[in-house]
Amino acid sequence: MNTEKISGLIAAPFTPMHPDGEVNAQVIERYHGLLASNGVVGAFINGSTGEGVSTTTREKLIVAEAWAKATSGGNIKVINHLGGTCYKDCIELAKESKKLGLFAVALTSPSYFKPANVKMLAEFFRKVAESVPDMPVYYYHIPVLTGGFFNMIDFVREVAPRVPNFAGIKYTHEDFMDFLSCLNYDGGRYDMLWGRDENFLSALILGARGAVGSTYNYAAPLYHKMIEAFDRNDQAGARALQQKSIDMITILGKYGGIATGKAYMRYIGLDCGEFRLPVRNMSSSDYQAFIRDVKNLGMDDLFSKI
Repeated sequence: MNTEKISGLIAAPFTPMHPDGEVNAQVIERYHGLLASNGVVGAFINGSTGEGVSTTTREKLIVAEAWAKATSGGNIKVINHLGGTCYKDCIELAKESKKLGLFAVALTSPSYFKPANVKMLAEFFRKVAESVPDMPVYYYHIPVLTGGFFNMIDFVREVAPRVPNFAGIKYTHEDFMDFLSCLNYDGGRYDMLWGRDENFLSALILGARGAVGSTYNYAAPLYHKMIEAFDRNDQAGARALQQKSIDMITILGKYGGIATGKAYMRYIGLDCGEFRLPVRNMSSSDYQAFIRDVKNLGMDDLFSKI
């Protein structure tokens, strides 16, 4: 199976929530418009940013259905993250994703009963991938959360001969040696999508052309400009823009981490509600302090426009 490689920014959308914590799928049509108008080429839904580990199988399907409807006839490719704890749930969601006409699916390493070795991880992956043989399936490598600290080049070598619809990896880790080995495997056959926004420039230098990230939801223009600077060999300009990305992401950490991303979405004009427990959301006073810090960045022209 020849998988189409994705070049450009793939946002990892937040799952919109009502004030009572229920999924608010009605926001997704407007959300799609935001991404499309800011040059984003894909949406990696139900992932870490999308609270996939905190939503039910039915809720993940509701989100997938809304994105399928919103993107129908458009150019945004939707990759649905299936999870990675129960392969039966993953298979159910994979089959539904295929019926919905989504571009691809993805899954992580099991994070409770962890695979003993890379062969067992590859077998888990194969079990899900064979349920949708005509659909691209990505592996989502985020070992800081899953505990699956395997070298991905070893994983690629295991799955390449056994899983014809293996598409590539969303690589959310800092091992550039391993990433490059995967990128070059079999003449660059697989789609290696970079997953760390704060060092995307380093991945571009190695040859990455596609990336998945949460900050592409609300700061796509910043990264478009960075890619443009890199492509015209303006290394100083590209580094300066990567620093702006780092400064913006530093504020994420200052106010609690992943939930702060929804505060950025509120800042640009698309309210996605709050994160579910056990993630901590910021208080009203914290939000006002957050607004001041964001304005002090002096980069409103680099945020996505509604």
